[in-house]
Amino acid sequence: MYSYSVIQWLFFFYFYCFCGWCVESAYVSIKNRRLTNRGFMRGPFLPIYGSGAIMMLVVSIPFQDSIALTYLAGCAGATVLEYVTGVVMEALFKVRYWDYSDKRFNFQGHICLGTTLSWGFLTILMTEFIHVPVEGLVLSIPGQVLTVVTLVLTAVIFADFALSFKAAIDLRDILVKMEQAKQEMMRIQKRLDVMIALAGEAMGNRRDALAESVNTVREELASGLSARKDELVVSMTELKTAIEGRLESIKSIAQAKSGEYMESFKAEALELKERYTANAENRKRMARLRDFFQKDMLRSNPSMTSVKFKEELEELKQAEKEEQEKQ
Repeated sequence: MYSYSVIQWLFFFYFYCFCGWCVESAYVSIKNRRLTNRGFMRGPFLPIYGSGAIMMLVVSIPFQDSIALTYLAGCAGATVLEYVTGVVMEALFKVRYWDYSDKRFNFQGHICLGTTLSWGFLTILMTEFIHVPVEGLVLSIPGQVLTVVTLVLTAVIFADFALSFKAAIDLRDILVKMEQAKQEMMRIQKRLDVMIALAGEAMGNRRDALAESVNTVREELASGLSARKDELVVSMTELKTAIEGRLESIKSIAQAKSGEYMESFKAEALELKERYTANAENRKRMARLRDFFQKDMLRSNPSMTSVKFKEELEELKQAEKEEQEKQ
Protein backbone atom coordinates (compact mmCIF):
# COMPACT_ATOMS: atom_id res chain seq x y z
CA MET A 1 0.00 0.00 0.00
CA TYR A 2 1.22 3.49 -0.85
CA SER A 3 0.99 5.72 2.19
CA TYR A 4 2.29 9.15 1.22
CA SER A 5 1.66 12.68 2.40
CA VAL A 6 0.15 15.27 0.07
CA ILE A 7 3.61 16.79 -0.44
CA GLN A 8 5.06 13.43 -1.41
CA TRP A 9 2.24 12.73 -3.86
CA LEU A 10 2.79 16.15 -5.41
CA PHE A 11 6.50 15.57 -5.73
CA PHE A 12 5.92 12.19 -7.40
CA PHE A 13 3.57 13.91 -9.82
CA TYR A 14 6.13 16.57 -10.72
CA PHE A 15 8.91 13.99 -10.97
CA TYR A 16 6.99 11.88 -13.48
CA CYS A 17 5.89 15.00 -15.37
CA PHE A 18 9.57 15.78 -15.83
CA CYS A 19 10.51 12.20 -16.78
CA GLY A 20 7.69 12.12 -19.33
CA TRP A 21 8.89 15.39 -20.81
CA CYS A 22 12.44 13.99 -21.14
CA VAL A 23 11.26 10.87 -22.95
CA GLU A 24 8.75 12.64 -25.20
CA SER A 25 11.05 15.56 -26.11
CA ALA A 26 13.94 13.21 -26.87
CA TYR A 27 11.74 11.07 -29.13
CA VAL A 28 10.25 14.03 -31.04
CA SER A 29 13.65 15.78 -31.31
CA ILE A 30 15.20 12.68 -32.86
CA LYS A 31 12.21 12.21 -35.16
CA ASN A 32 12.24 15.87 -36.31
CA ARG A 33 16.04 16.07 -36.29
CA ARG A 34 15.96 19.25 -34.23
CA LEU A 35 15.53 20.09 -30.55
CA THR A 36 11.84 20.21 -29.64
CA ASN A 37 10.36 21.32 -26.34
CA ARG A 38 7.47 18.87 -26.34
CA GLY A 39 4.16 19.37 -24.60
CA PHE A 40 1.42 21.76 -23.57
CA MET A 41 3.57 23.69 -21.09
CA ARG A 42 6.72 25.68 -21.81
CA GLY A 43 8.75 24.23 -18.94
CA PRO A 44 10.13 20.66 -18.80
CA PHE A 45 6.88 19.11 -17.58
CA LEU A 46 4.20 17.03 -19.25
CA PRO A 47 1.16 16.81 -16.93
CA ILE A 48 -0.39 13.91 -18.84
CA TYR A 49 2.57 11.71 -17.90
CA GLY A 50 2.50 12.77 -14.27
CA SER A 51 -1.25 12.17 -14.12
CA GLY A 52 -0.83 8.81 -15.81
CA ALA A 53 1.87 7.72 -13.38
CA ILE A 54 -0.16 8.69 -10.32
CA MET A 55 -3.22 7.01 -11.81
CA MET A 56 -1.26 3.77 -12.32
CA LEU A 57 -0.12 3.80 -8.71
CA VAL A 58 -3.62 4.48 -7.40
CA VAL A 59 -5.53 1.93 -9.50
CA SER A 60 -2.97 -0.78 -8.73
CA ILE A 61 -3.33 -0.44 -4.93
CA PRO A 62 -6.12 -3.05 -4.58
CA PHE A 63 -4.35 -5.49 -6.92
CA GLN A 64 -0.73 -5.45 -5.77
CA ASP A 65 -0.76 -9.23 -5.28
CA SER A 66 -1.99 -9.92 -8.82
CA ILE A 67 -0.02 -8.99 -11.94
CA ALA A 68 -2.98 -9.81 -14.18
CA LEU A 69 -5.41 -7.57 -12.30
CA THR A 70 -2.78 -4.81 -12.11
CA TYR A 71 -2.47 -5.05 -15.90
CA LEU A 72 -6.24 -4.80 -16.42
CA ALA A 73 -6.58 -1.94 -13.93
CA GLY A 74 -3.81 -0.06 -15.72
CA CYS A 75 -5.47 -0.61 -19.10
CA ALA A 76 -8.81 0.68 -17.85
CA GLY A 77 -7.58 3.54 -15.69
CA ALA A 78 -5.13 5.00 -18.20
CA THR A 79 -7.58 4.69 -21.08
CA VAL A 80 -10.29 6.55 -19.16
CA LEU A 81 -7.78 9.25 -18.20
CA GLU A 82 -6.55 9.62 -21.78
CA TYR A 83 -10.08 9.78 -23.19
CA VAL A 84 -11.40 12.30 -20.67
CA THR A 85 -8.29 14.48 -21.03
CA GLY A 86 -8.51 14.38 -24.82
CA VAL A 87 -12.22 15.25 -24.91
CA VAL A 88 -11.86 18.10 -22.40
CA MET A 89 -8.84 19.62 -24.13
CA GLU A 90 -10.51 19.49 -27.53
CA ALA A 91 -13.67 21.06 -26.11
CA LEU A 92 -11.62 23.87 -24.54
CA PHE A 93 -8.99 24.51 -27.19
CA LYS A 94 -10.62 23.13 -30.39
CA VAL A 95 -7.48 21.12 -31.18
CA ARG A 96 -6.19 17.64 -30.43
CA TYR A 97 -2.72 17.26 -28.97
CA TRP A 98 -2.80 13.58 -29.96
CA ASP A 99 -4.98 11.80 -32.50
CA TYR A 100 -5.38 8.05 -33.11
CA SER A 101 -7.82 8.45 -36.00
CA ASP A 102 -5.39 6.67 -38.34
CA LYS A 103 -5.00 3.72 -35.96
CA ARG A 104 -7.09 0.57 -36.04
CA PHE A 105 -9.73 0.06 -33.36
CA ASN A 106 -9.72 3.70 -32.25
CA PHE A 107 -12.63 5.48 -30.58
CA GLN A 108 -13.25 9.05 -31.72
CA GLY A 109 -9.51 9.39 -32.27
CA HIS A 110 -8.89 9.95 -28.56
CA ILE A 111 -8.05 6.35 -27.62
CA CYS A 112 -7.18 3.16 -29.46
CA LEU A 113 -6.80 -0.54 -28.60
CA GLY A 114 -3.04 -0.65 -29.16
CA THR A 115 -2.40 2.17 -26.72
CA THR A 116 -4.82 0.73 -24.18
CA LEU A 117 -2.95 -2.59 -24.18
CA SER A 118 0.35 -0.74 -23.83
CA TRP A 119 -0.94 1.13 -20.76
CA GLY A 120 -1.35 -2.17 -18.94
CA PHE A 121 2.28 -3.16 -19.51
CA LEU A 122 3.42 0.31 -18.51
CA THR A 123 1.44 0.00 -15.26
CA ILE A 124 3.28 -3.23 -14.41
CA LEU A 125 6.59 -1.61 -15.33
CA MET A 126 5.75 1.40 -13.19
CA THR A 127 4.60 -0.47 -10.06
CA GLU A 128 7.13 -3.29 -10.14
CA PHE A 129 10.32 -1.61 -11.36
CA ILE A 130 10.28 2.16 -11.89
CA HIS A 131 8.52 3.39 -8.77
CA VAL A 132 10.42 1.23 -6.29
CA PRO A 133 13.77 3.10 -6.57
CA VAL A 134 11.98 6.44 -7.06
CA GLU A 135 10.04 5.86 -3.86
CA GLY A 136 13.25 5.07 -1.98
CA LEU A 137 14.88 8.24 -3.27
CA VAL A 138 11.96 10.51 -2.36
CA LEU A 139 11.47 9.01 1.09
CA SER A 140 15.15 9.56 1.82
CA ILE A 141 14.83 13.34 1.32
CA PRO A 142 14.34 15.25 4.59
CA GLY A 143 10.74 16.34 5.03
CA GLN A 144 11.46 20.09 5.25
CA VAL A 145 13.66 20.03 2.15
CA LEU A 146 11.05 18.08 0.19
CA THR A 147 8.33 20.50 1.27
CA VAL A 148 10.29 23.59 0.19
CA VAL A 149 11.25 22.05 -3.17
CA THR A 150 7.69 20.89 -3.82
CA LEU A 151 6.17 24.28 -2.98
CA VAL A 152 8.65 26.07 -5.23
CA LEU A 153 7.88 23.63 -8.05
CA THR A 154 4.16 24.17 -7.45
CA ALA A 155 4.52 27.94 -7.87
CA VAL A 156 6.66 27.62 -11.01
CA ILE A 157 4.44 24.98 -12.63
CA PHE A 158 1.24 26.85 -11.78
CA ALA A 159 2.60 30.03 -13.42
CA ASP A 160 3.75 28.05 -16.45
CA PHE A 161 0.39 26.32 -16.76
CA ALA A 162 -1.48 29.63 -16.50
CA LEU A 163 0.57 31.17 -19.32
CA SER A 164 0.26 28.04 -21.46
CA PHE A 165 -3.49 27.86 -20.85
CA LYS A 166 -3.89 31.49 -21.95
CA ALA A 167 -1.80 30.83 -25.07
CA ALA A 168 -3.95 27.81 -25.95
CA ILE A 169 -7.16 29.83 -25.48
CA ASP A 170 -5.76 32.67 -27.61
CA LEU A 171 -4.77 30.16 -30.29
CA ARG A 172 -8.30 28.76 -30.21
CA ASP A 173 -9.75 32.26 -30.63
CA ILE A 174 -7.53 32.84 -33.66
CA LEU A 175 -8.77 29.62 -35.28
CA VAL A 176 -12.37 30.64 -34.63
CA LYS A 177 -11.85 34.13 -36.10
CA MET A 178 -10.08 32.70 -39.16
CA GLU A 179 -13.05 30.40 -39.74
CA GLN A 180 -15.46 33.32 -39.28
CA ALA A 181 -13.55 35.27 -41.93
CA LYS A 182 -13.89 32.34 -44.29
CA GLN A 183 -17.62 32.02 -43.61
CA GLU A 184 -18.06 35.73 -44.38
CA MET A 185 -16.22 35.23 -47.67
CA MET A 186 -18.52 32.32 -48.50
CA ARG A 187 -21.53 34.57 -47.91
CA ILE A 188 -19.96 37.12 -50.23
CA GLN A 189 -19.56 34.46 -52.90
CA LYS A 190 -23.22 33.44 -52.58
CA ARG A 191 -24.32 37.07 -52.97
CA LEU A 192 -22.12 37.46 -56.04
CA ASP A 193 -23.73 34.36 -57.53
CA VAL A 194 -27.18 35.84 -57.07
CA MET A 195 -26.12 39.21 -58.51
CA ILE A 196 -24.65 37.61 -61.61
CA ALA A 197 -27.73 35.46 -62.18
CA LEU A 198 -30.14 38.38 -61.75
CA ALA A 199 -28.06 40.74 -63.88
CA GLY A 200 -27.82 38.11 -66.59
CA GLU A 201 -31.60 37.81 -66.71
CA ALA A 202 -32.05 41.58 -66.78
CA MET A 203 -29.59 42.18 -69.62
CA GLY A 204 -31.33 40.07 -72.25
CA ASN A 205 -28.96 40.27 -75.21
CA ARG A 206 -25.41 39.96 -73.97
CA ARG A 207 -22.07 38.89 -75.30
CA ASP A 208 -21.44 35.19 -75.82
CA ALA A 209 -18.41 35.21 -73.58
CA LEU A 210 -20.45 36.66 -70.74
CA ALA A 211 -23.34 34.26 -71.36
CA GLU A 212 -21.18 31.25 -70.64
CA SER A 213 -20.05 32.72 -67.31
CA VAL A 214 -23.59 33.61 -66.23
CA ASN A 215 -25.02 30.24 -67.25
CA THR A 216 -22.33 28.43 -65.26
CA VAL A 217 -23.29 30.33 -62.13
CA ARG A 218 -26.99 29.73 -62.73
CA GLU A 219 -26.36 26.00 -63.08
CA GLU A 220 -24.55 26.03 -59.73
CA LEU A 221 -27.48 27.83 -58.14
CA ALA A 222 -29.97 25.39 -59.65
CA SER A 223 -28.03 22.37 -58.38
CA GLY A 224 -27.91 23.86 -54.89
CA LEU A 225 -24.14 24.06 -54.65
CA SER A 226 -24.21 27.65 -53.44
CA ALA A 227 -26.75 26.83 -50.73
CA ARG A 228 -24.57 24.30 -48.92
CA LYS A 229 -21.35 25.70 -47.54
CA ASP A 230 -19.79 22.27 -47.07
CA GLU A 231 -20.07 21.57 -50.81
CA LEU A 232 -19.45 25.04 -52.18
CA VAL A 233 -15.69 25.12 -51.75
CA VAL A 234 -13.13 22.94 -50.06
CA SER A 235 -10.23 25.27 -49.42
CA MET A 236 -9.44 28.96 -49.06
CA THR A 237 -7.54 28.84 -52.34
CA GLU A 238 -10.62 27.61 -54.18
CA LEU A 239 -12.82 30.12 -52.39
CA LYS A 240 -10.59 33.06 -53.33
CA THR A 241 -10.37 31.87 -56.93
CA ALA A 242 -14.15 31.52 -57.10
CA ILE A 243 -14.81 34.99 -55.68
CA GLU A 244 -12.23 36.69 -57.90
CA GLY A 245 -13.71 34.93 -60.93
CA ARG A 246 -17.17 36.18 -60.05
CA LEU A 247 -15.88 39.70 -59.53
CA GLU A 248 -14.43 39.58 -63.06
CA SER A 249 -17.79 38.39 -64.38
CA ILE A 250 -19.53 41.28 -62.64
CA LYS A 251 -16.99 43.70 -64.11
CA SER A 252 -17.81 42.41 -67.58
CA ILE A 253 -21.54 42.76 -66.91
CA ALA A 254 -21.10 46.34 -65.67
CA GLN A 255 -19.09 47.30 -68.73
CA ALA A 256 -21.66 45.82 -71.10
CA LYS A 257 -24.63 47.87 -69.89
CA SER A 258 -25.26 51.23 -68.22
CA GLY A 259 -28.23 52.74 -66.43
CA GLU A 260 -29.60 53.38 -62.98
CA TYR A 261 -29.83 49.66 -62.19
CA MET A 262 -26.21 49.13 -63.21
CA GLU A 263 -25.07 51.97 -60.94
CA SER A 264 -26.66 50.24 -57.97
CA PHE A 265 -25.22 46.96 -59.24
CA LYS A 266 -21.69 48.43 -59.39
CA ALA A 267 -21.99 49.98 -55.93
CA GLU A 268 -22.96 46.69 -54.33
CA ALA A 269 -20.24 44.84 -56.23
CA LEU A 270 -17.66 47.36 -55.00
CA GLU A 271 -18.85 46.94 -51.41
CA LEU A 272 -18.63 43.15 -51.69
CA LYS A 273 -15.14 43.41 -53.18
CA GLU A 274 -13.99 45.60 -50.28
CA ARG A 275 -15.48 43.17 -47.75
CA TYR A 276 -13.79 40.26 -49.51
CA THR A 277 -10.40 42.02 -49.55
CA ALA A 278 -10.71 42.99 -45.87
CA ASN A 279 -11.60 39.46 -44.77
CA ALA A 280 -8.86 37.87 -46.87
CA GLU A 281 -6.25 40.24 -45.45
CA ASN A 282 -7.56 39.80 -41.92
CA ARG A 283 -7.33 36.03 -42.16
CA LYS A 284 -3.82 36.24 -43.60
CA ARG A 285 -2.76 38.62 -40.82
CA MET A 286 -4.13 36.33 -38.09
CA ALA A 287 -2.16 33.40 -39.54
CA ARG A 288 1.09 35.26 -38.82
CA LEU A 289 1.39 34.65 -35.09
CA ARG A 290 3.30 37.22 -33.07
CA ASP A 291 2.92 35.86 -29.54
CA PHE A 292 5.92 33.77 -28.42
CA PHE A 293 3.84 31.31 -26.38
CA GLN A 294 1.42 30.67 -29.24
CA LYS A 295 4.24 30.11 -31.70
CA ASP A 296 6.11 27.86 -29.29
CA MET A 297 2.94 25.82 -28.71
CA LEU A 298 2.74 25.09 -32.44
CA ARG A 299 6.41 24.13 -32.56
CA SER A 300 6.12 21.92 -29.48
CA ASN A 301 3.15 20.00 -30.86
CA PRO A 302 3.85 19.27 -34.55
CA SER A 303 1.23 16.49 -34.54
CA MET A 304 -1.51 18.81 -33.24
CA THR A 305 -4.72 18.39 -35.25
CA SER A 306 -8.20 19.89 -35.34
CA VAL A 307 -11.37 18.30 -36.65
CA LYS A 308 -13.36 21.53 -36.97
CA PHE A 309 -10.53 23.93 -37.85
CA LYS A 310 -8.24 21.65 -39.85
CA GLU A 311 -7.55 24.11 -42.67
CA GLU A 312 -7.01 27.04 -40.30
CA LEU A 313 -4.57 25.08 -38.13
CA GLU A 314 -2.60 23.93 -41.17
CA GLU A 315 -2.45 27.55 -42.34
CA LEU A 316 -0.98 28.58 -38.98
CA LYS A 317 1.56 25.74 -39.13
CA GLN A 318 2.58 26.64 -42.68
CA ALA A 319 3.02 30.32 -41.79
CA GLU A 320 5.14 29.38 -38.78
CA LYS A 321 7.22 26.98 -40.88
CA GLU A 322 7.89 29.66 -43.47
CA GLU A 323 8.93 32.10 -40.74
CA GLN A 324 11.35 29.56 -39.28
CA GLU A 325 12.89 28.94 -42.68
CA LYS A 326 13.54 32.66 -43.10
CA GLN A 327 15.42 32.87 -39.80
